[in-house]
Amino acid sequence: MRTARKGSVEMPAFVRQLVKETEKRVSSFFKGSRGGPAEGEQPGEGEKEEVIPSPYLDRPVLDKLTEEGCARWGLTYALGSMQGWRANMEDFHNCVPQLGGELADWSFFAVFDGHAGSTVAQHCSQHLLGHILATGGIGPEDDPQRVKCAITEGFLQTDKHLHSVARREGWERGGTTVVATLISPYYIYFANCGDSRAMLCRSGQVCFSTEDHKPYNPLEKERIESAGGSVSLQRINGSLAVSRAMGDFSYKGAENRTPSQQMVSPEPEVCVVERSPADEFLVLACDGVWDTISNEELCAFIHNRLRVCTDLRDVCTQVIDLCLYKGSLDNISIILLCFPGAPQLSAEALHQEAKLEDLLESKVAEIYDELCARGEEPDLLSVLTVLASTVIPGLPPGGGIQSKRNCIISAYYQQRETHKPTVPNVSTIIHLSNSNH
Repeated sequence: MRTARKGSVEMPAFVRQLVKETEKRVSSFFKGSRGGPAEGEQPGEGEKEEVIPSPYLDRPVLDKLTEEGCARWGLTYALGSMQGWRANMEDFHNCVPQLGGELADWSFFAVFDGHAGSTVAQHCSQHLLGHILATGGIGPEDDPQRVKCAITEGFLQTDKHLHSVARREGWERGGTTVVATLISPYYIYFANCGDSRAMLCRSGQVCFSTEDHKPYNPLEKERIESAGGSVSLQRINGSLAVSRAMGDFSYKGAENRTPSQQMVSPEPEVCVVERSPADEFLVLACDGVWDTISNEELCAFIHNRLRVCTDLRDVCTQVIDLCLYKGSLDNISIILLCFPGAPQLSAEALHQEAKLEDLLESKVAEIYDELCARGEEPDLLSVLTVLASTVIPGLPPGGGIQSKRNCIISAYYQQRETHKPTVPNVSTIIHLSNSNH
């Protein structure tokens, strides 16, 4: 099957391009949120400029972790995650396609996006499901109200247990957002705590998505201020960018207030959607995805990719690359769950994909030749710049030119190989030398 052609060549020019695209965003982040001297200012006399370790790398880590699986009732899934520009990988996940026993037709999936370390995310990925099931509220009768209460209680118990472990082992710093789904034969339950997000696609459209928990949201801000905190720079006390999370215990010390009333609440927002034969796929992803692409764009992009890719891991990889090329500076993790009604491979879509890639290759060749003819250096940045201003019909909806960047890069390196000067071999040189005497 033909999909985007991928080269295994190391591409320093590609990395340089990523650096250029994100340099302004990175420098802006440091200038705006570190509290040091503003641009152009010098530290006061006798002051030493504090050196703060950068949370970003000079080059992104592009290696991807992928996995796939299925459930006996027809669900298929894949996971993709990548460290990206972040100095450390702090994302974790949990994929349980079949819970077993009397819940053999139930599935559980979750993404944990850690901050200030990975310890809390890792701990929650190992224990959250167990705490939810231990409530006893989930059974074959599938009572939505009982299940919702069980999920909420499971989150609260996980955070309580986490706090005791943190005090015992001496790590109270760090936290994690969580987005999870529990799928029963009749319902899809969504649980969100923080700014990771779940999105359900039905009949080709966004049917449901969770709401991000940000400190500047009115209800979240009211709770934060009631617990003695403030919201500045869109962060709690000018520091934490999410208003609900597991861990983050330095924000949970207000006396005479329940865990759900603290500045940072571990209580998830739990929603339930009745299943439908029209359900196509469900996405769970950290904010490294949602910071760069909207619900509608991602729904359209995945819907399109499922018609040309049989491997769900490849679809996840394409989403990760798309977010990276759109400027995501975060760890990137996505779980894609496909229901029996998901789009299927299409001969027509494959034909259109092949035509698009042939067109892109010919455009890259034209641009390369034009730059050479003008005496300019046809580096990758120049080719991408010209191509970005060119009208290209048939690009994947929701993805645009960025979604075909790998194909373009591969075509560029093919042109470089084609235009390499031909070096005569030794025998030819000797033959020409002898013929001149």
